[in-house]
Amino acid sequence: MSDLAAIIKAYDVRGVVPEQFDVAEATAIGSAFARVVALPEGATSVVVGHDMRPSSPELSAAFARGVARHGLSVTIIGLCSTDGLYYASGARGVPGAMFTASHNPAQYNGIKLCRAGARPVGQDTGLREITAVAQEILDTGADAGSDAGAGSDGGTAAEGVIDTQDTTADYAAFLHSLVDLSGIRPLKVVVDAGNGMGGLSVPAVFDSLPLEVVPLYFELDGTFPNHEANPLEPENLRDLQAAVREHGADLGLAFDGDADRCFVVDERGEPVSPSVITALVAAREIAKERDRGTRPSDVTIVHNVITSHVVPEVVARSGARAVRTRVGHSFIKGEMARHGAVFGGEHSAHYYFRDFWFADTGMLAAMHVLAALGEADGTLSQLVAPYDRYVASGEINSTVASTAEATERVEAWAQDRDVSLDRLDGLTVEAGTGAWWFNLRPSNTEPLLRLNVEAADADTMARIRDEVLAVVRA
Repeated sequence: MSDLAAIIKAYDVRGVVPEQFDVAEATAIGSAFARVVALPEGATSVVVGHDMRPSSPELSAAFARGVARHGLSVTIIGLCSTDGLYYASGARGVPGAMFTASHNPAQYNGIKLCRAGARPVGQDTGLREITAVAQEILDTGADAGSDAGAGSDGGTAAEGVIDTQDTTADYAAFLHSLVDLSGIRPLKVVVDAGNGMGGLSVPAVFDSLPLEVVPLYFELDGTFPNHEANPLEPENLRDLQAAVREHGADLGLAFDGDADRCFVVDERGEPVSPSVITALVAAREIAKERDRGTRPSDVTIVHNVITSHVVPEVVARSGARAVRTRVGHSFIKGEMARHGAVFGGEHSAHYYFRDFWFADTGMLAAMHVLAALGEADGTLSQLVAPYDRYVASGEINSTVASTAEATERVEAWAQDRDVSLDRLDGLTVEAGTGAWWFNLRPSNTEPLLRLNVEAADADTMARIRDEVLAVVRA
């Protein structure tokens, strides 16, 4: 018997195919999505996209059938990036579903769900109810159907129409309307698509621009024959770094499997921190608002608790307002909508834009980087140097018997020092001198504590990192 609780996580669906996630589960989740999200919103249609994994076409078609049996029409836009699906949901004002397991290995697949206008669906915004309804459908073998027009089998009397459309060109044109790259100086850029959806979206967006693109692994292949499509892991950037140096490129870009995250390396092949990219894009978005006549004090940028301090510093220096929130896209999107923020960034290389329905799009962030570099005379490393002023540990995981007890030990360690504490998301400790800070967060699903340390210099960072890890792992 299927256990949907094992594959429906805090923000999305993710499971091994076919052992955990197959046609039956996809159909049930589609039906539940119609009942819990689409019909109560008054939607008459749903848009569905999928990535290049071998199981994605079949699973997305099954989901569409589950939706359509409730009288809703379904438009399958086929192969697309996750932000391509968000574009379709936002532009059409309809709920959507993207079939992808993002950066997970080939045996996985999953679903990212959104309400009309690309608004997120998480555990607190419908996913818990979808799980319960879909599980009931699987357990009973029957679908209770919608409240109106139910047929004898529990479905609606008239199923909705399922059609197919390609929205890739419209997606590219919309991004071009947000960042104008037509007048930049010519740039050479190496792009590692990791055999993921960047192999489709990058040519669609870049081919009309003054860019010489050196492609790596643009072939759509959900078995990931070259390396995992997870640029967060350093080993998955090595081919990109080598190619940037070999070709004398101005920069390199790496996309994850569903191409909603983008990582950047400079002309030396050195990775540029996503926090640095967040600061750079934030400065550009604030400047754009100023050019529109908006007072900087009326402009808001959102960042999470593990983003470098350079982000709020850049925002404050410009006269705008920085809002700090918990890690996770639902928190970022929620705070952005609440404050009408123009931009939000996470250290995981998720970038969110008000003008993109507060949704995340790595492609739009990449276009900002290209525009900034193409408008400047120097190299990328020179361009980002003012934002690259701190040393970070990166996220370090520790398996512990009790996350609460380990956190208490660290808090006791901190009490003997000149520090400030806050508990917005886990425990954040900052030196009274401002020379260092760290955040210690528990995992939502495992007995793990995640440590992020940042300091003004490498020696201080290493000292604080090692001291805290010793307490955590005692």
